[in-house]
Amino acid sequence: MTVPSIKVPPPGPRAKKILARDEKWLATSTKTSPLVVERASGSTVTDVDGNVYIDFTCGVSVTNVGHAHPAVTKAIREQTEKFTHFAGTDFYYDVQTQLAERLAALAPGDFRKKVFFSNSGTEAMEAAIKVARWSTERPMFLAFLNAFHGRTMGSLSLTASKTVQRARFFPTMPGTVHVPYAYCYRCPYQLTYPECDLYCANVIEDLYMKTVLPPDDLAAIVFEPIQGEGGYVVPPKGWVERIEKIAHEHGALLAADEVQSGMGRTGKMFAVQHTKAAPDILSMAKALGSGIPIGATIFDERLDFGEKGAHSNTFGGNPVACAAGLATLDILEGDRLLDNATRLGARMRARLDEMKAKYAIMGDNRGVGLMQATEFVEDGKAKAPAPKVRDAIVQDALKGGLVLLPAGASAIRYIPALNMPDDLLDKGLEILEATIRRAAS
Repeated sequence: MTVPSIKVPPPGPRAKKILARDEKWLATSTKTSPLVVERASGSTVTDVDGNVYIDFTCGVSVTNVGHAHPAVTKAIREQTEKFTHFAGTDFYYDVQTQLAERLAALAPGDFRKKVFFSNSGTEAMEAAIKVARWSTERPMFLAFLNAFHGRTMGSLSLTASKTVQRARFFPTMPGTVHVPYAYCYRCPYQLTYPECDLYCANVIEDLYMKTVLPPDDLAAIVFEPIQGEGGYVVPPKGWVERIEKIAHEHGALLAADEVQSGMGRTGKMFAVQHTKAAPDILSMAKALGSGIPIGATIFDERLDFGEKGAHSNTFGGNPVACAAGLATLDILEGDRLLDNATRLGARMRARLDEMKAKYAIMGDNRGVGLMQATEFVEDGKAKAPAPKVRDAIVQDALKGGLVLLPAGASAIRYIPALNMPDDLLDKGLEILEATIRRAAS
C-alpha cells in the first residue's frame, strides 16, 4: 500500500455527510481538522473516503505504541471475555493491582507510592487536587500561565492556556494563583537564560508569596514538565528543581501533570525524569490505555486519604483499561521504545532545524524525544505569532496526506508513534516541508 494515498481531496463526499451530521448532533468541541477516520493501524490512518494518511498526532499523544497494536488489542479482547466491569473502587481484581504495582515502581521518587485510577487526564488532576488538599489541609495552589490541566471545574481552575476554556465558567474552584511559565523564547520578563538565574522561578518567593500567595496556605505547586496545549514549551535546565525546592521549603507539595508528556513520549517514561526532581504527586492518562480511557494519579503513600470514601468513582481502574495499560507498558519496555523515541526525536529535530534555516516563518523548534513542536511567526526577528499561517499549514498538510495538530498561540506539535518506521517519519517530514515552503512563499 502506498502511504500516503489521497484519492479525493479531504473532506471527501462521505466525510462531508458525516461532518454535517456531527455538527447537527454533537456539542461544539475543539475539532481542528475535517478528517473522518474509518480505521487506523500503526502510524497510518484511513478516512471514510479511502484516503490514507501519515499520523503525526497519535490521537493527541494517546497511541504511543501505534494504532491498534496487536498486543494491546489481544489484551483487550481477552479481558472482555472475562469481565468488563466490577467497580474497582468497591471490589477487587488483580489486573488493577498489577497495573498499580507497575506504575508505582516506574514513577520517580525514592519513596513508597500509591495509585488512584480514574478515566481521563482531567480526572487524574482532580484526584491530585484532592490528594494535595486532604494531606496538607491547605486550600491554595500555584499553577502556570499557558498551562492545560483539564476542563472539569477543579482542574479548570489550574488551566490557563486559552481564555475560551475559561470564559463563562467563572467562578471555578477558588484558591489558584497563576504565574508565568519558564518560556524562554518569549520570556515575559524579557530576560535571557542563564543570566536570568531562573528569575521566573525565584519570583514565586520574591513577589507572589509576599503579596497574593500566603506560603502557609499553599497545598501544591502544579506544573507540566513540558507544557502541552500551551505549545510544547520546554523549561530551561534547573527550573523544575528550583520550583520543587520552593514548594518543599514552604511545606507544600510538587504535583506533575504528565498526561501528555508521559508514557515514553520524551524518551523517558515520564518527562520529569529528565530532571532531578521527584514529584510528590504525578498525574497521567492518555497513552496509558492506548486509546482505552484511563487516568492514574500516583502519589507518596504518606499522602493517602485517611478515610474510606474521601474520594472514589465507578469506572476508575476498569479491568479492560487496566489490561490495555499493562500491555502498553510491556510494549514500551519490551520493544525499547523509549530509546527509539530518543533516536527518532533526534532525527526529526535535525530535519526541523534544517527547515528552520530556510524558512523565516519557523520561529522556534523545541521539544524532547518525540514531543516536538515548531512555533510559527510572521518573521524571525519580530517573532509576532502567526496563527493563520500555522492553521493553513495544518490544513494543507492534510491535503498532502499528513495529519497534524496545533498547540499554543501559533505552534504545531509533532507527536508520532514511538515505533513509527523511519521511512514514514521521513516522508511525513517531506510533506511538512512542502507545506511550510508554500506557506512561506
